[in-house]
Amino acid sequence: MSYTVDIKKEISFIRSTKSEMIAELSGFIRNNGTVEDNVLSLTTENTFTIERLKRFFHDLYEVDLSVESKDNLNFSKRNLYLLKLTTKTDTILKDIGYYDNNNEYLESPPTYIVGANEEIRSYLRGVFLCTGSINDPKTSRYHMELLVSKPGESVFVQKLLNIFDLNAKILNRDKGYMIYIKEAEKISDYIRILGASQAVMYFEDAKIYREKKNQTNRLNNCEQANMDKVVATAASQLEEISIIEESGNLDLLDDKTMEAVMYRKKYPESSLKELSAIISVETGKKITKSGLNHRFRKIKELSEKLKKI
Repeated sequence: MSYTVDIKKEISFIRSTKSEMIAELSGFIRNNGTVEDNVLSLTTENTFTIERLKRFFHDLYEVDLSVESKDNLNFSKRNLYLLKLTTKTDTILKDIGYYDNNNEYLESPPTYIVGANEEIRSYLRGVFLCTGSINDPKTSRYHMELLVSKPGESVFVQKLLNIFDLNAKILNRDKGYMIYIKEAEKISDYIRILGASQAVMYFEDAKIYREKKNQTNRLNNCEQANMDKVVATAASQLEEISIIEESGNLDLLDDKTMEAVMYRKKYPESSLKELSAIISVETGKKITKSGLNHRFRKIKELSEKLKKI
């Protein structure tokens, strides 16, 4: 079962007041329903959504939905179910803010449908149940989207989301409008707004794991980069020493610089910091990393002069 289905299943068992049921039905029907010959048709892939819708219609309007299976044209392995309402259709569509009093479609529902925060949450829950998806935070990038077919509805849903400071944005797609959120913190807040507390815990755990993993990778990459730098520096110093040796000019170096030559050849993979510590211990004469670096600059300067000659 996908993460999106887990969320939808969890929020399908949330208990709602009458006004919250109306708001959730409004969000679902306005983004999923089609009306023809006074028959309202809804579709879903989830049996728990069917049970929730049936309960809402029965408790609010004392009507029953007919349910039948139909071909799923989305190439999904899940069954697709068609739900039909054939009685009290006009009354219900007006009540949930789909129609006005003249049975004309409303670009956005009346303000009373989403008059309070809990009703806004319920409306957003209805929209998500029929058209929402969220990537599993363990397996892919952070992404939440809602696919809405009507431009007025897409702007309305975006405004509802941004009441909660979710930074939701809209993209125009071939088959409608995609409302999306990409920030991990905002997606977590959105799931919390829907009321899926278990899904929030899963999301937060996965986010923490990914952050720690990314931090470890960054540290490993940084450590590897430092190691590469040490190896490159040592190799360059050994090459400079080799130039001086092959030209027979080691006697041009003072005793302290010759000491640096000897220890670099003896410990070819050590960093300057490690090499300075080794020399300090073995000779009993303290030398700092900066002091050792000064000696290697002398070696470099001499090797460059010899190369020009």
